[in-house]
Amino acid sequence: MSKEQRARVDAMLRQPRPEGPRSVEAIRAGFEELMAQMVVPDGIRSVRTALGDRPALHVEPDSGARAGTILYFHGGSWVFGSPETALSLTGHLVARTGFGAYSVDYRLAPEHPFPAAIEDALSAYRALLDNGRDPSGIAFAGDSAGGGLSVTTCLAARDAGLPLPAALVMFSPGVDATRTGESMDTKEGIDPIFTRASVEHTAAMYLAGQDPRQPLLSPAVLADLTGFPPMLIQVGTNEILLDDSTRLAARARAAGVDVILDVTADVPHVFQAFAGVLDDADLALDRAALFLTQHVRTPDASAG
Repeated sequence: MSKEQRARVDAMLRQPRPEGPRSVEAIRAGFEELMAQMVVPDGIRSVRTALGDRPALHVEPDSGARAGTILYFHGGSWVFGSPETALSLTGHLVARTGFGAYSVDYRLAPEHPFPAAIEDALSAYRALLDNGRDPSGIAFAGDSAGGGLSVTTCLAARDAGLPLPAALVMFSPGVDATRTGESMDTKEGIDPIFTRASVEHTAAMYLAGQDPRQPLLSPAVLADLTGFPPMLIQVGTNEILLDDSTRLAARARAAGVDVILDVTADVPHVFQAFAGVLDDADLALDRAALFLTQHVRTPDASAG
C-alpha cells in the first residue's frame, strides 16, 4: 500500500510511447511486451485447449483443482491481448482459490468486430454447461474489455435462456462505449495508460460503425441487469474508465443485484496485474478470491 510502490508503477506506465495512433500490430506487440513483465505465481500449470469454438488456456493448481471453474476473459480493448497476456491475473485467481480456470482466446477487432467477442465468450460458456458443469460452480471474471465481456456474456446468456453463472468478478471493466462518464475527462492526464483519444481509436475498430448506444456495448448505461448474479467490481481512482465501474454498480443496485464496488485510491487501470510488485494488487486479488470462494458452490462447500 506504499506510496512509493504506486509511484514506481505510475512511472513505469508513463514511459515514452510513440506519438499519434499506432498500428494494430504495434499496439499488440507493445501490450505483449508490457504484460510479459508481470509476475505469474508459482504452483500453477497452464495448457492450451479448446472451449466452444475457440482456443483457450486451461489454468489450474499444480496440486489439482478443487471443484469450481473460473471462465476468464482477458483485456485489451477488444483489439489486443490474449490468455497469455492475462496469465498473471488468471494465475493469481487460480492460486488463491484453488479453482481451475479457462481463459478464452476470443476473436479480436478489427479483423472480427462486435459482436464476435461476445459470441465466442457465450460459446465457451455453453461448452462448459454442455460438458456437465453446474452453473452454480462457474464464475465469470475478466479485466478491462474482458470485464465488459463478463457482463455482456451474462446478458447474452440470459437472452439465450441459459442459466446464469454464480458470480461475476470485474477488474476495471470497460462497459460504456458511449464514453459519457465524467471520469473520461476529469481523469485525463491522471490516468497513466489511457487518454480519450486512445480508447476511442481502439473502440472504433471494435464498433465498426455500430451505434454504441446498445446494451451489449454500453451495459453500464443501458443494460437491464435484473436477475444477475452477485458482482464484484474493482477499479482504481487513477483511470478514465472509473465511472464505467461506478455507474455499472449503481445500475446493478437499482436492479436489485448484490454488488460490491471496490475502489482503490491512486492506482491505475487493472492494477491487479502488478501483484508481487504492488501491495494494493495483492490485497485486491485476496478480496476477489474471497468473493469467488463465497459464491461459487462446490460439493465440499455444500457438504459442510
